[in-house]
Amino acid sequence: MLKAHSGKWLASIGAFVMMTAGAAAHPIGAESGNAEQADFDIVSTEIVRDGDNLVFRMSVNGKAGQTKPSPSGKLAGSTVYSYVWPTSLNSSAVGFDADQGILAFAATSHPDFDDTPLYDENGDGDKANDGDLWHTHWVVLGPDEACGKGALKVKDIPEGAKPKLPATWPGLPLLIDSPGYEPKVAEAELSISVPTAALGPVDDMHFDGVTAGLQVNASVHAPLLCVANVFDVASGDLSLPGVLMK
Repeated sequence: MLKAHSGKWLASIGAFVMMTAGAAAHPIGAESGNAEQADFDIVSTEIVRDGDNLVFRMSVNGKAGQTKPSPSGKLAGSTVYSYVWPTSLNSSAVGFDADQGILAFAATSHPDFDDTPLYDENGDGDKANDGDLWHTHWVVLGPDEACGKGALKVKDIPEGAKPKLPATWPGLPLLIDSPGYEPKVAEAELSISVPTAALGPVDDMHFDGVTAGLQVNASVHAPLLCVANVFDVASGDLSLPGVLMK
């Protein structure tokens, strides 16, 4: 379960979620109709066991993954679109220091930069030009009023700090991991398979589903990456009601 301070963060950002999503709450696995953009309007979200893997799955009212940010031509101020599973897993589960914030798994697209330096997703021989393709991250989220009242950011790494980081950390000054798990998109559904062994104990894991737009700071300084616009939240209030299905 989340530590007490994470619970406070979730409560504090609930108001931000309701302000930015602007719609009534619905449970995990409810009817659609929350988000203005159908491709980010969550119908259901789940995490299920499949042999030695966990499958993170989200269904939407439109076509999953079809809508991507328009390129701006520069990193500063650029936009990231994301399908996100906030979890109750400790940040240490994927290789960060313990108790750093809300550990979330995400599929993202952002045409103005590439943050998966180990992988060549489009197979053209260049590992630095495919940020627009949907790819996966583990991120640690925390509150920062500089991103907006009650808003979250991907936590920054202060200059000179030496935190514990996963082996596939992409080199950005953020608590972010680029593990290389490939999202699969089929009409209204986006799914990602993750080896259970990569996470440790997961039996007590709780989760939620979120679609959101993030924004890179115009000055490319901390806070570097803010959650700028919440499109939809499966629970409506980030209460993490989802439980791992057997």
